Amino acid sequence: MQSSLYVALSAQVAMEKRLNTIANNVANMNTGGFRADEVKFEEILSLAAKENVSFASSGHNYVSRRTGPVVKTDNPLDVAIQGEAWFAFDGPGGAVYTRDGRFKMNENGDLLTVEGYRVLDAGGSPIALDPMGGAPTIGHDGTITQGTNQVGAIGLFNLRNDSRLSRFGNSGVRSSIPGEVVQDFNSTGIKQGFSEGSNVNPVLEMTKMIAVQRNFDSAATTIQESESTFMDAIRTLGPST
Repeated sequence: MQSSLYVALSAQVAMEKRLNTIANNVANMNTGGFRADEVKFEEILSLAAKENVSFASSGHNYVSRRTGPVVKTDNPLDVAIQGEAWFAFDGPGGAVYTRDGRFKMNENGDLLTVEGYRVLDAGGSPIALDPMGGAPTIGHDGTITQGTNQVGAIGLFNLRNDSRLSRFGNSGVRSSIPGEVVQDFNSTGIKQGFSEGSNVNPVLEMTKMIAVQRNFDSAATTIQESESTFMDAIRTLGPST
């Protein structure tokens, strides 16, 4: 059995997935609040062969929780999070979490994400501003004030480390475990007039891409050599004519 052939093939499958992930990260390096995808690989031990043969799994994606760079915009509806919390918005089928705080207000006063979803407060209710109340002031704890009136508060949520995150749109994620409302604002809070960018490091991603491409080519060479060895064995051991 040409174990090396199948091992190299499994490596190519894994690296193809890694290349696709890197390409998607690079394509979104300028997307506000985007969280990069990472791939975790596992070793698969074959039980069919007489000797232990280790194969690479195709890997599974997970969403990186690293924070992205924060830039000053001076837009009163742009907000960035200090700490590791998340905003929430009302997505199809339930709450979706995001680090993209580039909000806007429609003619009815609804506070919306860039994609038009309603931003939620700590109780999970949509936030409505006074469309005639002027530019809002947003406090460190998310409290929204227009003039002398408090009109709402942006909710902040912590996502547990053991929760599984799945991507929603460009910069949103769904969590397998509902987010927990932030109550301690000593180390977590909101900065008005700032916006968080993508957490993709383009230089690192390009370095990864080069390394993966080289490994892919190396695996292809291994497959060719295995096929050549196999064909030589067939010619050597086959019946003479």
